[in-house]
This record gives sequence, C-alpha cells and structure tokens, in this order.
Amino acid sequence: MNRKDTNTKPIQSDDFFQLDGQLCFALYSANLAMNKLYRRLLAELNLTYPQYLAMLVLWERDGVTVSELGERLFLDSATLTPLLKRLQAAGLVTRRRGTEDERQVLIELTDDGRNLQDKAKAVPEGVFCASECNIEQLRAIKHDLETLRASLIRHI
Repeated sequence: MNRKDTNTKPIQSDDFFQLDGQLCFALYSANLAMNKLYRRLLAELNLTYPQYLAMLVLWERDGVTVSELGERLFLDSATLTPLLKRLQAAGLVTRRRGTEDERQVLIELTDDGRNLQDKAKAVPEGVFCASECNIEQLRAIKHDLETLRASLIRHI
C-alpha cells in the first residue's frame, strides 16, 4: 500500500501494536462517548442517534428519497427502512411512492417533524459544551475526520 506523504517515518511497531496506539481504538472509544452523550441529549426529543441524523437531513431538505437519505447517512436500505418506519410511527415523517417512479419512496416531514427542529437546536450546543473544545478545534477535528473517511473509502 502506498502512502502519499513519503516524508513521514514509518509507524514503529512498539507504538502501533498497543491498544492505546491504535487509531481505530481512539475513534471507537470517542464514538462510544459521543453516542452516550447524544443518547442523553436526544432523550428529550425521543429520538435515537440514527433517527436524529435522518431528521437533520430532512430539516436541510425535505422530501428526499430513501436512497438519497441512505447515501447521505452511509446506511443501506435494510437499516434505513426500520428507522424510517419508527419515525413514521412517531408521527414525524411520511413515506410515499414517487409519482414519476413508483420504485422511489419519498420521505417528507410532518408538521410535528418540522416543529421538532426548534427543540433539536439545543443538541449541537450540548455537544459543543461537553467537548470542552473551542469552535476552531472542533472544525479542525471534523475536517481531519472527513479527510480520513474519504481516504479510507478509497481503499474499501
């Protein structure tokens, strides 16, 4: 496997073959902490973290197809369909077949789903405060993670 930056020294085995030296463990454990925080922040909204992500997409652009939503969230339809059924049962979204292409299923917010956005605005603030980082640090972390994700996707 080729590395882009040939000026960096190779990873030393002593550093990399310990749990705390693993990038994957740092990401995994940070993700666990993030999910626990979101669980607490989202309890008031009666949303799970994946449901919250789906709602974020719909608040950005209502009326997306299931496939568009799946692409945005990196989820397949087998995972997304039960999630959307629960959002529909909660009265937050509707699902309907496309008029031009009946194979497409459109997801649209209900009034309750749109109204939930105001309450959800407290969630990012809660994450910001809990992170104990400033906004520039959080933007840098997000940028680095997006760069890492793009690189990894090219290799899978």
